This record gives sequence, structure tokens and C-alpha cells, in this order.
Amino acid sequence: MSTNIAALVTDNLDIWTTAIERKPGVGRGNGKKLNLYGIERLRALILYLAVRGKLVPQNAADEPAAISLKRLGVRTVESNDLTLNAGWAQAKLSDLGSFVGGMTPSKGVARYWGAGHPWISPKDMGDDQLAESEDQVTEAALRETSLQMVPAGSLVMVARSGILRRTFPVAINTMPCTLNQDMKALILHPEVNARYLQVMLQGFQPRVLSQLVKRGMTVESLIFKEFTEALWPLPPLAEQLRIVVKVDELMALCDALEERSASALTAHQTLVETVLATLVNGADATDFATNWARLESHFDTLFTTEASIDALKQTIFELAVRGMLVRQRADEKPLQRPNAKWGNPVAAPFPIPLNWQCLPLGALGELRGGGTPSKTRSDYWDGLLPWVSPKDMKQDYLSDAQLHVSESALTSSAIKLIPASSILFVVRGMILAHSFPVGIAKADLTINQDMKAIILHVPAMNEYLLRALKGLKREMLMRVERSSHGTCRLDSKNYARLPVPIPPLAEQHRIVAKVDELTALCDKLKASLFDVAGTQKQIADAIVKRAAA
Repeated sequence: MSTNIAALVTDNLDIWTTAIERKPGVGRGNGKKLNLYGIERLRALILYLAVRGKLVPQNAADEPAAISLKRLGVRTVESNDLTLNAGWAQAKLSDLGSFVGGMTPSKGVARYWGAGHPWISPKDMGDDQLAESEDQVTEAALRETSLQMVPAGSLVMVARSGILRRTFPVAINTMPCTLNQDMKALILHPEVNARYLQVMLQGFQPRVLSQLVKRGMTVESLIFKEFTEALWPLPPLAEQLRIVVKVDELMALCDALEERSASALTAHQTLVETVLATLVNGADATDFATNWARLESHFDTLFTTEASIDALKQTIFELAVRGMLVRQRADEKPLQRPNAKWGNPVAAPFPIPLNWQCLPLGALGELRGGGTPSKTRSDYWDGLLPWVSPKDMKQDYLSDAQLHVSESALTSSAIKLIPASSILFVVRGMILAHSFPVGIAKADLTINQDMKAIILHVPAMNEYLLRALKGLKREMLMRVERSSHGTCRLDSKNYARLPVPIPPLAEQHRIVAKVDELTALCDKLKASLFDVAGTQKQIADAIVKRAAA
């Protein structure tokens, strides 16, 4: 009995398009990406139903698969392992064609590489059809190595790669090609439906990943003999064609839903950024209060994604450092310079209130770097002092770290003690491509060579400076140097000269309180958002489970 998949899609459109999740392994900042979880689950459901005979009706007039397969010279196997629909049969992939592998011609032989024939590797396996490859090999490589040509219309699959931890890519090559050693291809017998076999393997992906993949320390691989000898259910040829047509129709619908959802998310984020710009472009704190009150009445429609809430939080930091969050008071004088250590003011990167001053970051205290104690000195490690590196900079306050050093390590020239209340920030690492992590040391600690600390002349201003540096993220990232190898770093002349607007100390305290009040609202919005997203995912899972039963 087939499932009314069209009704399942249309009756639950809001679930498929609003059940989203953040992709794992994505860092902080604008590098975040969303996974359209509902649509992904819908695709998996379509494939699941397709290969179990639940997507299209069976037709008693169809020639049974066992007869048509026998006519094609394919052996079918009797087995009780799988419950088959009437007219279906079981066969091995090795009986449907012949498997071939690949290899890598010597990179040291220039004549093997260049325009010629596609050379497929796992990095090329992004779509259902293979029309091109990143690398190509020449006729000389075909003549002089064991490379084989794979004819168009074959099933090309990844046989060894870390990607097999989560997915099993299978594609149909639309052009003759060659393979690298991590790939396999099934060159099919004439009249075997390549597209149906692709759908079948995609539909049984969980079985492949759980039963037919060997887990390794660094890479996964197909248990190839078992894979080729496994039994797979095959419907009558006529039903295969109906299944393929229906799958392609429904996948096109998923593509349309995905495109619409992605476009809606992009348009929504553009709207949010436009609205938030009105806050930043206001004249003063009075303007901000008016614009914020207007914005609050639309929170439910504007701040409905993680990206929009993060943009709101970043705007709050930017408003803080521009003097627009709280009103200035005429009786508050500019902050007194301690022992004239601050030097002369510099031009601010944007207009600031009259009773503020702007000073280079390096003038606000003593800049201190870090390093790595010798790894060969066991007495330098596993002590009580936190040794902070960029991977520890995931929170605003640092009192611990993943690694620790001993007091003895301070006798080396590699590191120095950073006292509590100092400001910590990252000066080297890929994270500087999109973010500028900054925090406050809440205990005495040490830092590695990718970090810097500033020991403030006025320790009481560290809470304001933490939030000010967050608000100056754009200005700091403009100073990041990127090498041809993709390395990101801040040179001392770049971060030390960053102009930092400094309000009177009393106003700093009011700014900190206001920022914390508004960012707490952002955190509450995000927590509510995650609750809703979790519920939407659970509903999507429940719909899929019921439909697959």
C-alpha cells in the first residue's frame, strides 16, 4: 500500500520549512549556517518509502522482477531476511554489473595530469549526477598506469573517506571518467535501471552506514566484499520506472521548498539588518530610546532566527561604544588619565559624545603576550595555572582553561603571569576571519602565543572595555591580515592603535548595566527560539516515523 506523500507534504508545509537546526562544527560569528532539518527529513522519508514499495501503487500486471531479471541474466536469491512486496525479488549488486576501482597516477609525472579525462575523487561527489571533476588525467596516464575508464551511466560511489561517517554518496556519471583509489564504480549490465539503483542505495543509506562501513581511527571504508554480496530488494522494472518518476517529482518539490525557505531566511536577515541600522544611525540616546520602543513592538516577527538575534546583540554592543545606549550627564567629566600614562587622544572612528575621549587600545594598559612552555619539560605542565588559548575563548569570563601549566613554567621566557581583571583577546587564528573573541581574566592565568592581554591602568573599566571591544569588532576585523595560506593575524601595530571611545567612569557603569539588560533579553529570545526549534524537529520526526510505519 502506497503512502499519500503529496498530502503528507502539503498538510505539513509549515513543519518541513520551519524545522531548522544549526549545522554541527560551525564556529561563532557570521560563519553560522542553518540546516533545513524538516526538508532533509522529508527527502529521507521519500527515499525510505520508495525502496520499500510504499511510494507508488503496485500493479499486478507488472512482470515480476524475478522473471525480468532472469531474462537479463541476473540471478535472484531466495531469502527470508527481507519482507518483499508481491512481484519483488532480491539480488546482489555484483550480479547487476561489474565493480571497478581507481588509483592516483604519480603526481611527480607532469604528463599524467592536465586536460583530458575526468578523475573523480570524494570531493567531486556533491550531486546525484557527475558532469565534471576538479582534476583531470591525460591519455598518457591511461596508457601507462592501471587507470580504467568508467563508461557513462555507471554508479559511482565513495568507498573510503571520512564522509562515510554520516553519508554514502552515490552518483551517476554523465560522461566517461576515471576514479581515484577512494572510489568504486558499478558498470551496469544493459537494461539495468541506474537511477533506480541509485535511489535504492540512497534509501538504504542507514543500512549501508550501520552494517557495511568499517570504522577506522582516521577514515571509514566500505566493507567491500560484504557490500557487493549483500541482498537488495528490486521491484518489477515497470514499477522501478514509476518509482523513479515519483521520486524525481517529489525531490523537485523539496528543491523548491528549500529554495523558498533559504530565500525567505536571506530576505528576513536583510530586513533585520536594515531595521537595526536605524538604531545605529540615530543621533543620540534619545533617538535610540524612541527607535527601540518602535522596534520592541515587532520583536515577534523580526527576531525569529539565531542569526537575527545575534545581529541584534552585536548592534547593542555597537550602540554602547557609540554612546547611544544611555544619556550623558553634564556634570560628568571625562575620565581622569592615571599618571598621564594614556598619552594623547586620537580621532574616533565615528561621532562620540562631547565628554568622552578616544584613546588607542595600547595606551589603556600594559600589553602582554603569551607563549608555549617547552613540551619536553614535564615540570612545566599539569600545574594549577590555566593556560588560555583561542579554543578557550568561548565565554566572556575566563577562570579556567583546557590545559594548565605550573609555577615553574613562569621561570621560562615563553610565558608571563596575567593578573585577574586583565582583558584577553585573540590575535592569531582562523577565527579572526569572522569573529574577535575577547574576555576578562577572573583569576591569575597564562596565555599562549595566539593571545594578547592588556593589564589596564584603570582596572575598574574592564567591564566596559569588554563590551566596547565587542562593539568595535568590525573595526578590529578590518585590521586583520590574511596570508596567501589563509592564516589570519593581528599585528601589534594594528590592535594597539585601535581607537577606543572612553566615557566617564560613572557612565561606563550605566552602559554596562544597560548592555547586560538588553543582551539578557537576546539570550531569552534565543532560548525561546531553541525551544520552538526543538519542538518543530520533534514534530517532523514524529510525522516521518508515522509515515514510515
